[in-house]
Amino acid sequence: MKTESIAMNDMMLLIEPQIPALRRYARALLRDTAAADDLVQDCLERAIGRWHQRRSDGDARTWLFTILHNLAASRLRQRTRRGLHMSLEDAESALPARPASQEDALRHRDLLRGLAALPEDQRSVLLLVAVEELSYAETAAVLDVPIGTVMSRLSRGRHKLMQLMDSPAPAGAESTSGQTHLRRIK
Repeated sequence: MKTESIAMNDMMLLIEPQIPALRRYARALLRDTAAADDLVQDCLERAIGRWHQRRSDGDARTWLFTILHNLAASRLRQRTRRGLHMSLEDAESALPARPASQEDALRHRDLLRGLAALPEDQRSVLLLVAVEELSYAETAAVLDVPIGTVMSRLSRGRHKLMQLMDSPAPAGAESTSGQTHLRRIK
C-alpha cells in the first residue's frame, strides 16, 4: 500500500507541472476553451490510467503531449464528420464584434487568423516548437514523424504565417476603419 502511494506521488510530480502547457496547446488546437479543457481532462485520465504502459526511460512531457495530440486529432476528425456544435449560451457571444483599434490587438487578430489558416500539420509543429518550446526531437516524437519533417513543416508554416500576416484581410472582412465594404454583384 505504501509503495502504491509513493508511485502515485511520483506520477503526480511528473504530470502536474505539464497541465498549463497541455491546456495552452489544446486551446490553440481546438480554439474552444471548454472543449480544450475537456480534452486535457481526457488526456490526464488516459495518462493516469495507462501510466504503467509508459516507458520508464521516456520523457513524461513528450508522452503527455503525444496523448493530447492524438486525442485532439480524433476530436477534429469527429468534428469534421459531425459539423460544429454551438450551444445556445455561446451563440450570443459568437456574434461579430467590432475589432479593437489598438495595433497590438490587430496584430494578435492577424496572428490568430493566420494560425487558423495554416494546415493542421504546420500549425501543430509551429505551436509545439514556438509556444510550448519543445525541441525538434520532442516534437517529432509527439507527432510521430521524422525530425526532418518537423523542420520542413516548421519552415513552411513560418513562411506561410508571415505571408498571411502581411497580406490584406480577406474579402468581406472588416477594414481597419471598422467599416465593412460590400461589393455589388449583378
